[in-house]
Amino acid sequence: MSIEGQRARNRRGEGGRLREEIVTAATALLEKTGSEDAITLRGVARQAGIAAPSIYAHFADRDAVVDAVVARAFAELDAALAAAVEGVDDPAARLRALCVAYLAFAEERPHRYRVAFERRRSGPAKTRTMEDLSGGQAFGRLVTAVAEAGGDGSPELDATALWVALHGYAVLSVGVPAFPWPARQRMLDRLLARFA
Repeated sequence: MSIEGQRARNRRGEGGRLREEIVTAATALLEKTGSEDAITLRGVARQAGIAAPSIYAHFADRDAVVDAVVARAFAELDAALAAAVEGVDDPAARLRALCVAYLAFAEERPHRYRVAFERRRSGPAKTRTMEDLSGGQAFGRLVTAVAEAGGDGSPELDATALWVALHGYAVLSVGVPAFPWPARQRMLDRLLARFA
């Protein structure tokens, strides 16, 4: 969404709306350019049609804006995963539906996917619990689906192994297109064979 130019001021008490508009503008810059480097405070302000200092009422700095873009991307991923398994009762079919939705999200929203999983951070990484991570809820869906499908060990370990494989396939199939990649369905059949 491009909001460039004049925008109507939010009414008193609608500051949360401006916060969402800032995140929307930052996401639009990411989608337009394909690079998180395009998310600058000046660029976001210009895209949102606001003065750059207005951002500081909602975000401490650029990293906080990018964190919000990442959080939104993970929320979108989680919503896609939830929609994919809605009404699917068979545990093996539910796990497959999650995997298909995950790969579809990576393919259909490549810039958001990339910034969510591969973003460059300034400063040292913090150790966090699963509940603290932006993608924790989406990963929790995968853990639950693996457990229900009857993995042969720890559901968390099996889900991590499956996620690593899905992420590897999603990233490598784009990054190394000359490799003779197996079709997505065939790859999923191989990955999921242990959970059937």
